[in-house]
Amino acid sequence: MMWNTLRVYLDIFSGKRKPGPDDDYPRWDAFDRLADGALPRAAFGAGYVAFYAHFATEWWMYLFLPVHFLMGPVHGAIVNWCGHKYGYANFDNRDRSRNTFFADLLTMGELMQNNHHRFGKRVNFAVRWFEFDPTYPLIRALERFGVVRLNS
Repeated sequence: MMWNTLRVYLDIFSGKRKPGPDDDYPRWDAFDRLADGALPRAAFGAGYVAFYAHFATEWWMYLFLPVHFLMGPVHGAIVNWCGHKYGYANFDNRDRSRNTFFADLLTMGELMQNNHHRFGKRVNFAVRWFEFDPTYPLIRALERFGVVRLNS
């Protein structure tokens, strides 16, 4: 499933495939070309190393560097794997998306995949009384400070 998702994203990025009619997302072609380059990726890696060089007080702290380098891909794998394998479904979305509540707090609301697949543009992915999207209060705080603007 994850390899297929990667293939779809790469095909859309390269122009071999067009997004579906329901895919309403912003296009930033110049930014996408820049972010996909080797130089920005190396710069982020150098930034992580520089952060450690400045703040690490012991040699063993550098052992956390691989965690930082792999955090994004691992997080994506957890979300896509658990969010389509474990948990419960509030909606019949004709896919295998699931809400994996037990791990949702660790991923800041990312494992409410079933709710997300049903309401992709919704800011708060929590739907039922016991669900909590930990990112939603943060987004509301950023709105209050004028950092983001929500289209309500």
